[in-house]
Amino acid sequence: MFEIVRYTTEHRNEWNLFVAQSKNGTFLFDRNYMEYHSDRFEDFSLLFYLQGRLYGLMPANRAGDVFQSHMGLTYGGLVMDAKTTAALTVTLFAELNDFLRQQGFRRVHYKCVPWIYHQMASEEDLYAIARTCNARLLQRDLGTVIIQRTAIRWERVRRRALKRAQQAGVTVERSTDYAGFWQVLNDNLRTKYDSKPVHTLDEISLLASRFPDNIVLYVACQGDSVVAGMVLYVSKQVARAQYSSATPLGKQLGAIDILYDRIIHRDYAHLPYFEFGTSAMADSTAINESLVFQKEGFGGRGMCFDRYEWEL
Repeated sequence: MFEIVRYTTEHRNEWNLFVAQSKNGTFLFDRNYMEYHSDRFEDFSLLFYLQGRLYGLMPANRAGDVFQSHMGLTYGGLVMDAKTTAALTVTLFAELNDFLRQQGFRRVHYKCVPWIYHQMASEEDLYAIARTCNARLLQRDLGTVIIQRTAIRWERVRRRALKRAQQAGVTVERSTDYAGFWQVLNDNLRTKYDSKPVHTLDEISLLASRFPDNIVLYVACQGDSVVAGMVLYVSKQVARAQYSSATPLGKQLGAIDILYDRIIHRDYAHLPYFEFGTSAMADSTAINESLVFQKEGFGGRGMCFDRYEWEL
């Protein structure tokens, strides 16, 4: 029934147009975003056609005999439009499994798009992988989200930190100085976690130049000095804190708190959701309780980011 085609650069415009018009896609699935790290992954993205019409997309990569959708992205899975139906999605996954077996795959790792990114109900894929693929939960990470229409008051410790920043004269502004913020971010991650950002400075600068409305930097300053910053990933419904970090002085002054106040309560208050990202420890076996506590102090509450697996 479905014609399954592996993505090539000839499909770029068709792919990007479908993502833009989909009911559960975001700019992360645009090829101009996906391909920034094409050297790290063997792309195996797929297009699904039904009677000559593009029916769905799946950003994916190959890792040996494992089909992954897509391990270089925060979330993934089947990208659908308003015409997607449950029955056809069940058939699509059955035929996908046959196709993957023919391509030499033995296992699938599947990330779904979290529901806050859905512009309409979009969980036909979750039903299909349970019914057709006998999928099992492989990994569950805890994210933290504010639903703006039911937002709760900040905890006292966060309100006091915000007041401290205001009294110290900390200011917040949009910026394009990714190099300045990346120094703050790198120093903090190295000192606190012995780690580094997922994106290099060159990568985030490139992506921000390609998606200036979707990738936005805010910095908090005391005088002429940057004491904290935050990179937002902005989609149609969600503002996500992709990176946030502060200098030791910024932490003392409550600079992160004044950043969140500006972003959540003012600049992006019109979006339905604000997402703080996940709070997994490095090995993803447990949550970072102090980090979750901080996010909950801003009024965030838990939402799961799930990854599934099935054998072929």
